[in-house]
Amino acid sequence: MFWKIVGALIVAWIAFMVLGSVIGFVFKAVLWIGIIGGVLFLGTAAYGAITGKKQSKRISR
Repeated sequence: MFWKIVGALIVAWIAFMVLGSVIGFVFKAVLWIGIIGGVLFLGTAAYGAITGKKQSKRISR
């Protein structure tokens, strides 16, 4: 009976280790995707602000 409990604890420990590793990888991947998306958004906004000032805003009739 003792070895069944020890075996179950080892299996549970390995399952938690694998699950924690997968969750950690997904969290890091989502974090990096968010950082890259933020940088691209800010770059696009800055480019639009710089090039938008060069155009004259006249109303043509």
